[in-house]
Amino acid sequence: MLSRFTSASLGLIAALGLSACDTGSASPEPREIHTETGMLPAAQGIWRNADYGWILEIDETGITRWQDTPAGCYRTAQDGPTLMSQVEYRFFTPAGPDRAQFEYLPGDGHTIFRRLSTLPEHCGATDLTDRAGTLAVFASVFAQHYAFFERRGVDWDVQIEQARTGLADVDTDAGFFALLSAMIEPLGDSHTKLIAEFDGERHRAQYGFGETLPMIHEGMGETPWLIGIIDGLMTDVLDPGARHILNDRVIVGTIDGRIGYIQIFTMGGFDDTLEPGTPEWAAGELAALNAMLDEALTGFAGMDGVILDLSNNRGGYDAVTRTIASHFTDEAFDGYSVRTDWNADPDITYRIEPSGGVRYTGPVAVLTSDVTVSAGEITTLMMRQLPNVTQAGQTTRGAFSTPLAKPLPNGWYVELANEIFADADGTVYEGVGLEPTWPITVFDPADPVASHAQAVRDVAARMMENAGD
Repeated sequence: MLSRFTSASLGLIAALGLSACDTGSASPEPREIHTETGMLPAAQGIWRNADYGWILEIDETGITRWQDTPAGCYRTAQDGPTLMSQVEYRFFTPAGPDRAQFEYLPGDGHTIFRRLSTLPEHCGATDLTDRAGTLAVFASVFAQHYAFFERRGVDWDVQIEQARTGLADVDTDAGFFALLSAMIEPLGDSHTKLIAEFDGERHRAQYGFGETLPMIHEGMGETPWLIGIIDGLMTDVLDPGARHILNDRVIVGTIDGRIGYIQIFTMGGFDDTLEPGTPEWAAGELAALNAMLDEALTGFAGMDGVILDLSNNRGGYDAVTRTIASHFTDEAFDGYSVRTDWNADPDITYRIEPSGGVRYTGPVAVLTSDVTVSAGEITTLMMRQLPNVTQAGQTTRGAFSTPLAKPLPNGWYVELANEIFADADGTVYEGVGLEPTWPITVFDPADPVASHAQAVRDVAARMMENAGD
C-alpha cells in the first residue's frame, strides 16, 4: 500500500510543477515540438533563457540543452539521476518577435526563451570536467540562481573561498563530494541537493528536512510510521466508512458525523494508469482529484467544518494545489505569485477561479507540520488567505521553490531553489514556513503516531465547539 511513496514518484510530480521566469502575451494554443514528421519547424533554432541559464539548440533531430553559466557553457543530456533532470519541453508557443514560451505541459508554464542567431562562442569552448572547472561551475550556478542566501543566513562568497582553499587537499571523488556538500549544508534547504556517482555507488547530499522526518528515520522508520498513522485514523478517529483512495494518496472520512476529513499525502500520483508527464496524465490527475473533491464535499454539506490534513504532504504537481483551492471559495482570488528576481515584479500571479464543481465555503482547518513542504505549502499559502480557512498544527518546512535542475560538467547533478513564491500581499515564507493560527503538536517525538490522531481530534473538537457558539 505505502510502497508507492517513493522519491521517484514524488520527483516526477515536482518536476512537472510550474516554471515561471518571464511575462508575455502567448497564444493560448501551444503546439507540440515533437510532431509525427519531426521537430516543429517554428521551434527549431537556438533559444536562450537567462533566468534559468538554459540554451536550447533545436534542429530536425531533437533538442540539445546547454548549461550557460558564468564559469562556462557546456552541453548536457536530459538523462540525470532524478526525473526532474530527465523531463524535456514538449510544447512551444510564439510570444512575440524572437520570443517563445516553452512548456512541459500545455498551459502550466511561463518560461520565455529568446531566439539567438547562433550558438554563443563560449559554449563548448572550455573543458570544465576537472574538479577545478566543476567547482567553478557549481559556485557560479548558485551565485547566479540561488535566491535565498540572505534568507538562510549564508555568505556564499565565504563558502566559495573555503572550497577553493580546500580543493588543493582533495584527491578523491569522495573528498570532492564532501567539499561540495559542505558548501550547501549551511543552507538547510531541502529543495537543494547534490547527487553523484563514484566508487560504484550513488551518493546524495540533501539537508533541511526539519525535525520530524529525521526523528522518524532514526527511530521507528517511515513505513511503520505511515502505516500507524493511517491505521490510527481509520480505526480510532474517523467514522465507519472512511476510505483510503486515489492510489493511496488520499483518505476521506468524517468525524462524529459533524466534521469532514480529507488527508492528501502528495499533490499528484492519483492515477497510475497513464504515462507520467503526458498531457493525458495531467488531465487524468486533475479529473481524479475533482471527482474525489466533488463527492467528498457533497457529503460534507451542512457539517460543522472540514479538516484538510496536509501534515504529511510531500508536495507534487502545482496544478493540483490550485484545483484544491478552487473548491473552497465562491470568489476568485490571487493565490500566489512567482518570480526569480527579488527586485522585479512577479513573473506570474496565479488567479484562482471558483471550481465549476462542488464547493465548500464553511469553516475549514488546514492541518500542517514541518513535513508539509513544496506544493503542500503552496496549497496552505493559498487556503489560509480565504476568510473561512484557519491553519492549525505546526509551522510548515519553508521550502516552496520548484528546484532548478543543473547537471554539472563532471557528470554529477545539482538542484537548487531559484523561484520566489509569495502570497497575495507579497509576503515570502521561504526559509521560515507558514505559522499556524491554532498551534497544535502534530508529531510529538514521544509518540509520533498517536499524537497525529490526537491532533486531528483536537482540531475537530475545536471546530465543533466553535460551531456551537
